Amino acid sequence: MPIRSMTGFARVSRSTPQGELTLSIKSVNHKGLDLHLHMPVELDSAEPALRAALRKRLTRGHIQVMVHFKRASGNASSIVINEPMLRAWLESFRAAAAQFGLDSQPDLNQALRLPGMLESRAPEASTEEFDATLLDAAAEALVELDAFRVREGAAIETEIRQRTASIADIVRRMEDTRSRALPQFQNRLRDRLADLLAGASLDPARLAQEAAMLAEKSDISEELVRLRTHAIQTEALITADGETGKKLDFLLQEMNREANTILSKTGGIGEQGLVLTDLGLAAKAEIDRIREQSLNIE
Repeated sequence: MPIRSMTGFARVSRSTPQGELTLSIKSVNHKGLDLHLHMPVELDSAEPALRAALRKRLTRGHIQVMVHFKRASGNASSIVINEPMLRAWLESFRAAAAQFGLDSQPDLNQALRLPGMLESRAPEASTEEFDATLLDAAAEALVELDAFRVREGAAIETEIRQRTASIADIVRRMEDTRSRALPQFQNRLRDRLADLLAGASLDPARLAQEAAMLAEKSDISEELVRLRTHAIQTEALITADGETGKKLDFLLQEMNREANTILSKTGGIGEQGLVLTDLGLAAKAEIDRIREQSLNIE
């Protein structure tokens, strides 16, 4: 199953006897599924079905759905007076005039300037027809969005495969360098033991403990094995089903931990240690680049 990017865009238009309906879907990365719908009030009845359709096709991402409806000229909205509001205003005006003994007449022009006094009323239309048109447009837009996200996902997958191949090559070079560094490590251990033996007293248990600690601190064989294994797992994960992005994020944390451990063990063993440090930093850089891409995977 191909991976999908969380970035995508789709727009679909529908012509109806009442006017032109346009639906657009914009998607960007997000930890979960975050839906935001902006639509005309006459289409509110379709919102539950629209949300269900979106949740069925999408699992992650910040999703913004914009619905615009432009009525045809013969279906233009009419402007009417809010009669209850006008009546209340007139009653209040006359009551105030009587209370304060004012000889004044209400001005309709002033009343019409009050917010809410004039209302825009759209002609009646079939709710079922509107809902069906909207959901049909949404279905087409989701297909278009999915195609967009698959194309973006293919580009991400190509880069991740290149990065994991680079990490595998770095591991191979580190193993080769480590084999050449072993004589330097043995010389370092021998010098450290010589310092201990030159002391006034020598505790055999302390000597064995020191030798074991030095060997453990400088041995990166296990870390290299795990780092190579994680790179192989990354290759398999990007073609697996499910929420690839979240699983990949966890795996990258493990890879970064192994790289940090390698870096902590490669100091103090001469020139080969510096080479291992450079390679470890290169591995971390590749892991970071994969993480940047993984943040946009569904």
